[in-house]
Amino acid sequence: MPHASSNAMKSYIGRIATGPELSKNLSLEEARDGMRLILEDRVDPVQAAIFLIALRMKRETDDENRGVLETLRAATDAAVADVDDLVDIADPYNGFERHLPPSPFLPAVLAACGMPAVSHGLAAVGPKYGVTHRQVLAAAGAQIDLTPAQAAARIADPAIGWAYVDQSASCPALHRLVPLRGLIVKRPCLSTLEKITGPVRARGQTHLVIGYVHKAYQPLLATLARHAGYASATVIRGIEGGITPALRSATLCSGYHSDGTDFSVTLEPGTVGITSDQRSVPLPAELAQKMKDPTPTTLAELAQATAHAGLAALHSVEPTAQHNARGLTYDSLVYAAAMILWNHGRFTTLSDAAAYVRKVLDSGEALARFRD
Repeated sequence: MPHASSNAMKSYIGRIATGPELSKNLSLEEARDGMRLILEDRVDPVQAAIFLIALRMKRETDDENRGVLETLRAATDAAVADVDDLVDIADPYNGFERHLPPSPFLPAVLAACGMPAVSHGLAAVGPKYGVTHRQVLAAAGAQIDLTPAQAAARIADPAIGWAYVDQSASCPALHRLVPLRGLIVKRPCLSTLEKITGPVRARGQTHLVIGYVHKAYQPLLATLARHAGYASATVIRGIEGGITPALRSATLCSGYHSDGTDFSVTLEPGTVGITSDQRSVPLPAELAQKMKDPTPTTLAELAQATAHAGLAALHSVEPTAQHNARGLTYDSLVYAAAMILWNHGRFTTLSDAAAYVRKVLDSGEALARFRD
């Protein structure tokens, strides 16, 4: 049973939940404390929901976001991988529903290219309840129930170099809020901030790669990445708010490099030899129809379709008439991996990076990493 709500939480709610004109902002310390009370189960769930939705409705300030993020990172059982550099793939925890996301396979591709990588997420969360990294990786036969320490060991293993960490293992206190988040319907700040919790961090430098949809999030994500201590951040306006660039149009990519300098570039798929009439990897026609009113069974089919397309791109299985998405998934993995390698100075041009990724994929090295 939750403890009685504190006077502090009453004060916080009293200030942030008084309407668009009268609401007042919390300090960083107050936002940090309010989130701490929620994670420690010291306030009633109703108060927790009001706190989160009131912050959202009045729009969180940078200090409020920083405060909540500090609490989430403090509550995360983070492990340190014995590597010089680590790419943190921060895709939306609430998943995808309009395309087959290639990104669950990206950490293995990056590892095969000599850049250790980690992804993280959970099984499902509202309001979107889309297909997640966990669902896709489970359908593809990958390990999804590692502790952060186990994941760090896999990342440090030269023969593997990548891992997935579930929120249920890295931050159980935050994971317990999943049902509550479904009830409040709207996306709270947790939907953004949980992607920056960093369940595995490098002994050397950790590099964030994170996506967004709405323009206002671009500067916010870079600010939060700096506050969290990431050595660099790649902030991309990718497909469905993820980190995968569009295949038929320009994609804005910005952030900051390890030396602290800001950058902003417009990525063109033609630069990496991609010409497509599709923006992303499309859903099979029958599945697209079902996704208009999705069920758990439909999402399981989506996870299976995504897994098949990903394994086909890694040259593990042949494309089928139903899931003939190998080429577009392959192109998406080449594009995303090349973007990351290029941004981190591994290649002087994006096209050179893409050529190398293709060579690695065609060699079967990424498949070997994925299969452990």
